Amino acid sequence: MTTGLIPGAQPPEPRPDSGLPSQARRSPDDGTAQHTDNRPRSSVITARAAASFEPVGRSVASARSFVRDTLQGWGFADIVDDAVVLTSELVTNAVVHAGTSADVLCLRTEVGVRIEVADRYPEREIPLQGAAVNMGSPDREGGRGLQLCAALAGRWGVEYTPTHKQVWFQLELPERAVGTRSAGPSLPAELLPIADGRIRVAVVQIDRSGAISAWNEDAEELFGYPADQVTGKPLTDLAAWPHTPGTGTGVAEALQLSRWEGSYGIRDAAGRVVPVYASHLRVRDTGGDPSTVCLLVRDHERAVLQTPLRVNTSDSGGSGEGKNTDPFEVFIGSPAPDDLDGLLQRTVERARDMLDADSAFLLLATDDETELEVRASTGLPSARQRFARVPVEAGPGRYGSARMPAVHDDLTAVPGAVPLLNGTGMRSVVTVPLKVEGRLTGSLGVAAEAPGRYSNEEALRLQFAADRIALAVESARLGELERLRRGSLSFLVEASDLLAGTLDRDQTLALMAQMTVPTLATWCAVYTIADQASEPYLSYVLHEDEELIDGIKSLLSKIAPPDPVPTPGARVWTAPAEVAHQAALRTSMRSLGRGEPATVSSGIGTTLATAGAVGGETVVLPLVARNRVIGMLTLGKPTDEHFRQEILELAEDLSRRAALALDNARLYSERTAISQSLQRSLLPPELPTIDGVEVEVIYRAAGEGNEVGGDFYDVFPISDGAYGFAIGDVCGTGPNAAAVTGLARHALRLLAREGLSGPAVLERLNSAILDEGARSRFLTLLYGELRPQPDGSAELKVVCAGHPLPLRLRQDGTVEAAAEPQPLLGVLEDLELYEQTVTLDPGDVLLCVTDGVTERREGTRMLGDDGLADVLTTCTGLTAGAVAARIMRAVERFASDAPSDDMAILAMRVPGLHNA
Repeated sequence: MTTGLIPGAQPPEPRPDSGLPSQARRSPDDGTAQHTDNRPRSSVITARAAASFEPVGRSVASARSFVRDTLQGWGFADIVDDAVVLTSELVTNAVVHAGTSADVLCLRTEVGVRIEVADRYPEREIPLQGAAVNMGSPDREGGRGLQLCAALAGRWGVEYTPTHKQVWFQLELPERAVGTRSAGPSLPAELLPIADGRIRVAVVQIDRSGAISAWNEDAEELFGYPADQVTGKPLTDLAAWPHTPGTGTGVAEALQLSRWEGSYGIRDAAGRVVPVYASHLRVRDTGGDPSTVCLLVRDHERAVLQTPLRVNTSDSGGSGEGKNTDPFEVFIGSPAPDDLDGLLQRTVERARDMLDADSAFLLLATDDETELEVRASTGLPSARQRFARVPVEAGPGRYGSARMPAVHDDLTAVPGAVPLLNGTGMRSVVTVPLKVEGRLTGSLGVAAEAPGRYSNEEALRLQFAADRIALAVESARLGELERLRRGSLSFLVEASDLLAGTLDRDQTLALMAQMTVPTLATWCAVYTIADQASEPYLSYVLHEDEELIDGIKSLLSKIAPPDPVPTPGARVWTAPAEVAHQAALRTSMRSLGRGEPATVSSGIGTTLATAGAVGGETVVLPLVARNRVIGMLTLGKPTDEHFRQEILELAEDLSRRAALALDNARLYSERTAISQSLQRSLLPPELPTIDGVEVEVIYRAAGEGNEVGGDFYDVFPISDGAYGFAIGDVCGTGPNAAAVTGLARHALRLLAREGLSGPAVLERLNSAILDEGARSRFLTLLYGELRPQPDGSAELKVVCAGHPLPLRLRQDGTVEAAAEPQPLLGVLEDLELYEQTVTLDPGDVLLCVTDGVTERREGTRMLGDDGLADVLTTCTGLTAGAVAARIMRAVERFASDAPSDDMAILAMRVPGLHNA
């Protein structure tokens, strides 16, 4: 790293134009695009600091330290945290993701600071004017720099040149009175802290070995030692530790922390213990050598140094015994984050800083303590590692377990000892357990790129910190689990209601996918198995981005489906990620002209998008119903992402409910298909064509899923020139009535074709119905024979056995009954029936209906025979089809409720001479 500091520098010269055409320099006006500085730089730059960082992981930590030290030196402590966060993200993008060196420039003005981060990546695509800018997802490790700039900076922008890309942001100081950092209310003199007339602040500097290297005059006055007498001696020789009861942090540990405040005692030259309040700040010189600066005042004068957030402001300075310093706040800082992720992230950052490490990580244990799940990291590709799981017992030797502290001088000598660090370049590492009441709850570790960085001393320091935060972490974790479980219960209740609300197989498959994406996974695929002898079939694919669905479906169709293992729980399936990676690699090589030309290609963009979509963790959950695997639910994450254990447990609960719903839908579909097939066999296949007579039938069966009920009809040829027709109504509806329907229709055809007369046919059908015994049902039936005549008329012989009378519509619009009522079938054994002859003249219509038409009700009103006749009088001149349609329409409009009885309408019309 190279740095340069130029106090009082003049404003920089304007940067030369990049030479790009105007359309390459964007000036978007929407909130999601990159901001550009349209305001002239009128502020006077009073100082400048610059540094360059090599493309290595350690450079990110160095850049943070550079910006923090620079801004604190300038007195900009109020904006240090925001500046460090933004710089860390932008330098990470440059040295980690882009793989180039990074130049950081800090410019000080009277109103704030401007920081510029430039990388040397000329191949990066220059955005064109009007193109949408995708600043990435806030849940991803990479690409958050621009989003953070938009959220934290007052102004920010991106500038491109032919050789580099620069991102800049400007942070302004908060508005406050000149010369103040914080302010409190005016107080009466009697309420002000008590202090001696002459306040003395001892300034003591401690080198990296813990020895005193500087001792000012106030220190000599407070403690009685001249500087030459204490210089080179350890501060621990003078400190009476601890002075504050309950403080567990030792003086050596306190000196190693980046910042510390608290009370202890210093033995003066006379041997007395002087209670002091101390503020420690760890710094480093230009050569990188760390030291600690200690500011000390008498304990009752602590108000001079005390930070309001650390100690209760009501604490009086008159007592020699001050308030206890909370060791948890010493490590985490105050106020502590109130959410688990924030607490864990703050923990790893403080652990990294405490041991001057390159990276740190924290893992939480599963309930059974068999696995550890990565929950926070810094200095590592955390997006790749987040929610990754490693076994608690791992690696060789007694230090292979996460249940006890472990120090590794060089991971290259013990590969696999810390699986999380494989391939990260880290060599030395120290890990310590987090335990609550003797139970393992997690593991905290820090690592460095150089070997031999840590010893048992660092392990003890880290264990000390872990012991202080373990209870807080476990409490926050339990709170998060409780929220997740409440949310999971609500999710499962809603999912169960949705799945129970349908018996359609395709809709069930769609619901399964839509409930998992994006709530549980980024994409999912459902495989179904028809029977034990069948292979799994890819039935449904869904991704949160609809444009990627076809690519994933094509990819999965080329991969052998996962094995239908009935073992409960999620199991990892690596095939999709591996095949997608290989396909993307081949496509990339072909695009570079280094592979075999492809005969069919969907383009590198589609292939790479698919590879990224399925490149993360993929798990398979069996769909088991009635002790049989009926399919698999496959859930996937995009590249570098893992599932957290709680999500997998929720997905397992959902898969059990979904499997039962899917199997119920399958059984319902099978039974419905069988029922509909049998019902269709009870209806006549088609109506015959009768010369000189129009015939039309409309049939409606009552009940959901019924195609045939108790009403039936038939028109069939008997002999040359003669046709039989029938319309009947079996008592009741549904399958039982349909059984008698089938008997009646087939018996009529058989008996009529034997040459029997109409009365004889019905008498023998009556006997057949009575022979059914308990299954018999009474039947109303209108049966007749039709013979077209040479003069254009039609002769009908009709028997009406208990059925609504047929109506005859003449050309003049009059309506009359065409038969007389006779006894119904299925009640009496001895029937004496007779037939009546009716002649239909050209233009006449014969309308036959079942009682579902005439008994149509709306409240106390009923359509009845008279209502039907009134409708029929309006049908003069209509065809048979139009007559039947008008009757059905009138019946449907008569009442708003769905029909509760089967209905059949049979219309026959003899065309007039002009229609023949």
